[in-house]
This record gives sequence, C-alpha cells and structure tokens, in this order.
Amino acid sequence: MTDPDISTAPLDVVVIGAGVAGLYAMYRLRKQGLRVHGFEAGSGVGGTWYFNRYPGARCDVESFDYSFSFSEELQQDWDWSEKYAAQPEILEYLDHVADRFDLRSGFTFDTRVKSAQFDEESALWRVHTNAGHDVTSRFVVCATGSLSTANMPNIDGRDSFAGDVFHTGFWPHEGVDFTGKRVGVIGTGSSGIQSVPLIAEQADHLYVFQRSANYSVPAGNTPLDDARRAEIKASYAERRALSKRSGGGSPFISDSRSALEVPEDERTAAYEERWRLGGVLFGKTFADQTSNLEANDTAREFAESKIRSVVQDQSIADLLIPNDHPIGTKRIVTDTNYYQTYNRDNVTLVNLKKAPIEAIDATGIKTTESHYDLDALVFATGFDAMTGALDRIDIRGRGGETLRENWHAGPRTYLGLGVNGFPNLFVVTGPGSPSVLSNMILAAEQHVDWIADAIAHLDANNLTTIEPSVEAVDGWLEECSRRASATLFPSANSWYMGANIPGKTRIFMPFIGGFGVYSDICADVAAQGYRGFELNSAVHA
Repeated sequence: MTDPDISTAPLDVVVIGAGVAGLYAMYRLRKQGLRVHGFEAGSGVGGTWYFNRYPGARCDVESFDYSFSFSEELQQDWDWSEKYAAQPEILEYLDHVADRFDLRSGFTFDTRVKSAQFDEESALWRVHTNAGHDVTSRFVVCATGSLSTANMPNIDGRDSFAGDVFHTGFWPHEGVDFTGKRVGVIGTGSSGIQSVPLIAEQADHLYVFQRSANYSVPAGNTPLDDARRAEIKASYAERRALSKRSGGGSPFISDSRSALEVPEDERTAAYEERWRLGGVLFGKTFADQTSNLEANDTAREFAESKIRSVVQDQSIADLLIPNDHPIGTKRIVTDTNYYQTYNRDNVTLVNLKKAPIEAIDATGIKTTESHYDLDALVFATGFDAMTGALDRIDIRGRGGETLRENWHAGPRTYLGLGVNGFPNLFVVTGPGSPSVLSNMILAAEQHVDWIADAIAHLDANNLTTIEPSVEAVDGWLEECSRRASATLFPSANSWYMGANIPGKTRIFMPFIGGFGVYSDICADVAAQGYRGFELNSAVHA
C-alpha cells in the first residue's frame, strides 16, 4: 500500500511525527528541494498538543516565545490571547501553520511507523507502517516527541474498573463532564496539577492519589491586549536573539550572582518578583539555584512558605511540600489555583507513601489502609519520556542491530542528533540535547536546520552517509554526564532520569549546559567538517 506521492522510491527523507518538530522538518526540508513524506499516528497535526487535551493543559513557556521563529510574517500576523497559551489555542496555532505553509499535504495521518531498517547494500532506509506502507528513503528524521508515549502504571486489577477510565496523554476530543461523580486522579506531575483544580470544580468528590509531591508555581497567566502584543512584536528580533543565547530558550537571564551573595531582603524580593511573574523560571532566579544545595535551600524555603500561606490545613501542606528533591531538579509545574484546591470540602489528598495502592477493582481503588469508591478514574501518570516513542519502533541499523539493543544501558547519541551504527538517522530534541530543558519549538528549529544543512553538505560533496563515530558518542556521553554531575539534577528521582518507568536505566538524559552553549557546539561541529561524524561516499562504509 502506498500513497500517490510516495509511490516512486526512494524518498529523500521520511519524517516520523507531525508535531512541532515534524511540521518544521517538512517545511525546511521541502524548501531545500528534497522529496519528503511524513507519517503521523494522530488524525491531525500537533503531536503532544493534539493528544493532550486534559482540563487545564497549558504551556509553561510564554506564548510569544513558544512559537516558530522561521517566518517573520507568521510572527507578526498571529495574535496570542494569553501570556501562557492553553492547549486549544496552541493546537489552533499549529493547525494554522500547517495550512499556511501547506504542510498537511506531506503527511499520512492515522498511521504509525512500525519499523525502519537500514539496508547496507543500497544505503537506504526501508520504512514500514501499520497501514501497510513500504517506502525507502535516504534519511529518516525522528520527530517523535519527548513527551508523546503515555505511561500506564502496572497496577493489579487496572483493567477491572467498571467506571470511566482516562489518561491525560490521550484525552477524549469531546471533553469529559465529571459533574456529580466521584473521581480519582492518580499522579501529581504536570498533568495532574493542571487538571485537578478544574476536575474539582465539577466532581461531587475528588480523590488525588499522590506518591511524590511536586513543586508548582502559579502561572501568573494574564490576557494579552493589543498594546502588549504590539510591544512584543516590535521587539521580536531582540527577544529571539536573547532566547537563542539563553540557557532555556526564552528571553530570560538568571541573576549571575550566587543566591548566597545577595542580601536576604534583596533575595526575597527577587523570588517574590519571579513568583509574581509566574512559571518555571522561578527555578532560575539565581544562577546557582540548581548547582549549590545551600543556595537551593533559599528558594525551597521561599516556595514552602508560599504553599503554607495558601493551604489552610497545615497537615495537608506537609504532604504537598516535597521532601525528596531540591526545588527545580524535577520540572517545576505551572498551575492555576492548585494548592487552593485542597481547601475545598470535596477534595481529599491520599498519601500513597503512607498507604500505597494495592489494587484497582470494579468499584475503585484499594490502598493498604482504605477503599475509595469511584465513578471515574484519571491516570495523570505522565510519559515514557525522551526515549519511549523511539523504543516502540523497530529501528535496525548496521548488522541488524536494534536501537533498543544500542540503548540498553541508556540512550547513546552524539549531540542528541545521531547514533553510531545508524547512518542517516536523525533524532530531533531527543536524549543528549537540551530537549525538555529548553523551549521545544526553538530547539526543534535549531535541530532541523542543522540536519538540513548536513544533508545539503552531503549532497554538495557527493557523499552518501553520515554517522557518528563510537569515540564521538562516548565523548558526548562523558560530556553530558560531567555537566549533569556538577548540578543537583541527578539527585532527583525524576523522569529526566527515566525514574518513572520500572526497569528503565537511570541516566540523566538531557544536555544540561544550556541552549545557547549547545547551539554553539553544534555549529562548531558542522564548521569543522562535521567533526565526530563519519561521512562516506561508498555504500559499503
């Protein structure tokens, strides 16, 4: 089975995924004159923002920054309505981008790539889908997303529950009405913290099952008026320049001083201002907040005081304040009235550290202490982050080695872009790159531009394949590990480490040196003739 536009082989590029990265890959690679086709599991574009429609789903990067920078006309024409856009508006934006640049026509939807195998004789990738497509391509670009594979915990009796069951990662498009129902939410990560306040407003009673508390900062979300939009659009060039030189891909620079150097009243005022502005940047108020435990304690104590000032029952506040990781070493959540929700009479916080879940049965959840009767159950249990989507595709490189085998002890990449033994396979915003520690749209643009330039370099020099050397991969792993170990991040049992997935190797997966630093490294590698990559003209390398 083939689509008319992919019936003649080989393609230049197969793109897997039509989210943020896949859309830009389609635009950029087509613009280069390459023959590109993409496959997308969903029925439309948007990736994470297509599937994650749970109540309260919202981006924690400001709207004007969490947007494409490749088209000045697009930047000037699109009007965001809020400081932090909610899922419906982000999906509307991505639909607009797809239509504006005719990107939808390049994808086959409702289709999963099942396998991709490198043929060493022809130096082509053979890609097979669940819909029966068999295509060959010179290159494969994996725009599969870092947070796209939902994690369903293996709880005894999970499938026996007789009520309604939902996962925040694939929410019904028509929405869900919880009015008059007894609802259980398992998980207090980002999706749980964002959805709990809205579910509580509808539910007859809401039980929140918490294993590990997370820090959350009020979003400080506000509507955007015409004056504010005009102000930002007029300064977009400067805003983007700052973002691309920053640590996280937004126009914000931490105070370069140690939090410990600053007089206490000045430090408190700085935290107060960041808390008022809202969002994850609270964790970057001072440069050493996530590298110096004593400095981190100053931010932690401030956040704890804020939580205690909101939650009326201090025994509940005790449970909501994390005691197992420094603040910021798990991704800080951005919320709207999350802590206030526990002041409601119809909300109960269940401490799973004290009384773990034993089983799910037809009528609800049984912990070691109690049974909770439920009409609906929401799994807000996150994702198999950064590697999960790739792990579910049978990807085979030289000698038939699978990517799963190559990554059995943790993901092994060079720059997060390439994998030794897998020529002409590129990963976008995956492990070994800033990825989830940065603005994912600018990170996707940076990666795709680098990939497009690399393909152009091969074509201009009559070269066939590009593949990182073993030495380059080993060196990059050491570099990423060295940078991570100089911070407090590895001390947290986080999904950055793969800790939320039973049996997954514990390794800090993102590059933590900052978006600007990373971009410079990638540019330098390319400028030096793709240092660390093996470029070959013969099919048999």
